Amino acid sequence: MPPSGYGGALPRTRLSQDSAGKPLRSAVPVPLLAVLFVTCQMASVVSCILGCCADRRPGHVPLHEMPAVQLDTQHMGSDVVVIKSGRRICGTGGCLSNAPLHQNKSYFEIKIHSMGLWGVGLATPIANLNQIPMGLDAHSLVLRNDGSVYHNNEEKNRLPANSLPQEGDVVGITYDHVDLNLYLNGKNMHCPASGIHGTVFPVVYVDDSAILDCHFSDFNHAPPHGFDKIMFEKQIF
Repeated sequence: MPPSGYGGALPRTRLSQDSAGKPLRSAVPVPLLAVLFVTCQMASVVSCILGCCADRRPGHVPLHEMPAVQLDTQHMGSDVVVIKSGRRICGTGGCLSNAPLHQNKSYFEIKIHSMGLWGVGLATPIANLNQIPMGLDAHSLVLRNDGSVYHNNEEKNRLPANSLPQEGDVVGITYDHVDLNLYLNGKNMHCPASGIHGTVFPVVYVDDSAILDCHFSDFNHAPPHGFDKIMFEKQIF
């Protein structure tokens, strides 16, 4: 019976039975169950539409899934230590980055955290990363801490005697698939060097307590006009 004074109809409820066969009333009114069911169905349809409309172009990789360019611990000397999320190198030996230089004009930097024997430049995947200093064969082209630039055991160029990098300095490197060029604290040293061929990677090496910090983005100095940070091949195309 409805309460005294109640003019509306009671909501219908779903009936069930207990173990004795007596009817039981569900605590949830039937209209409310219907609303919940329709809501769930609509949510499923919207989710399906959004999934189908997402960008599914062949070969498309969202940029946020691209790995960061950093030092590659799979390609380093046996006594090298890489820390700070692949940005700092210490110990003894060399290390490649995890991205080759595919683009036409690329730029990266190192900051000298601690002096010692060190070098920075370019190397092929088969360069000997346990041989210090680098630049002794055709597989590496590097600036050494004494200001000389070596490739295939030949001095290709040299920084001015009054412009040798010191602790705290930033060395910038550009490469256009012909010349490697050097910048000291943002200033062009006009010290080009060439000779290396094939697929090349940024390379750094250290010894005698040297520590280098590598910057493949968030540079201390803006790249020269026309040059940009290193990008993976999928980002270029």
